[in-house]
Formats: sequence, C-alpha cells, structure tokens
Amino acid sequence: MTEDLLVKINALAKKEKEQGLTKEEKELQQKLREEYRVQFRSKFKTQLSNVDVKLPDGTVIPLTQLQKKNKK
Repeated sequence: MTEDLLVKINALAKKEKEQGLTKEEKELQQKLREEYRVQFRSKFKTQLSNVDVKLPDGTVIPLTQLQKKNKK
C-alpha cells in the first residue's frame, strides 16, 4: 500500500510543479501525505521494537527496556 501512496503523492507533486493543483487535489495530497506518515511511523516503531542493545557489560537487552531504565 505504501508504494501506491508514493506513486499518487509523486504524481500530485509533479502536477503541482507543472500546472498547479485544484483545491480538491491539494486536499487529497495532504490526506495522502498524512496517511503515508502514519504508515511510516508505525513501521519505524515496529523496527525499533525489534532492536536489541548490547551493554558494556556484555548483556543484550531490547531497546524498549533500555529506554525504561534511562527514564528512572
């Protein structure tokens, strides 16, 4: 789905540069960009949740646990 969004976003960006967008097209462009950002953030958070960190003492812990330790 992200690929489809990028194609639509890029097509609207190209049209905007070449001839401008109507009000409806600008609204659609903003909606598509926001949808892309939401998907990107979700995927990024998923990636971060799968990251492990090796501490100087050799132990390996999930990044989420490291964040909790640092907040204390």
